[in-house]
Amino acid sequence: MIAIADYGMGNLRSVEKAFQFLGHEAAIVEDPARAREATHLVLPGDAAFGDAMRNLRASGWDEAIADHLREGRPFLGICVGLQLMFAASEEMGHHTGLELFAGRCRRFPASERVPQIGWNQISIRRRCPLLEGVEEGSFFYFVHSYYVEAEEDSESVATTEYGLEYTSIAARGNLFGVQFHPEKSQKVGLRLLANFAAFR
Repeated sequence: MIAIADYGMGNLRSVEKAFQFLGHEAAIVEDPARAREATHLVLPGDAAFGDAMRNLRASGWDEAIADHLREGRPFLGICVGLQLMFAASEEMGHHTGLELFAGRCRRFPASERVPQIGWNQISIRRRCPLLEGVEEGSFFYFVHSYYVEAEEDSESVATTEYGLEYTSIAARGNLFGVQFHPEKSQKVGLRLLANFAAFR
């Protein structure tokens, strides 16, 4: 079962429907204890970083995520879910994240229209299981005002340009994160979700 963490943030139903369309058992899960039943765990998000982290800690999802990862099971962060995987964010102050990846979230330069909304391309720096069958330069759907600045080059598997080059896909082992919304990115987004669901 693919568990989609419900911590009071994000459009969870569209992620659930995308996995179900692909033929996978997926469920929105409110109780972190139920994550123990899941083979895969997904952390979506459409919210401010600080609010999202407060909700994760208050609900116990931060501990459930740590337990899931200790057992070596696949994990995927989407949009703010990716940002929460990093050490810190500068969104409306300084906030500590889940610290799964080294780096931080910064606001796009004032020269760019914020938020970035719409289709943009990825540039693949290295292949990982999430990108099986995904072509260089593929377009995905983005909606965000802050970007990830990864400190470890090996964890930045794809980048995107919007006023600057930033990490749009991060990965290490069973840990994956994407800045865009694969559930809104048509065939290529569904391929990426199918790759995650197939990862063991």
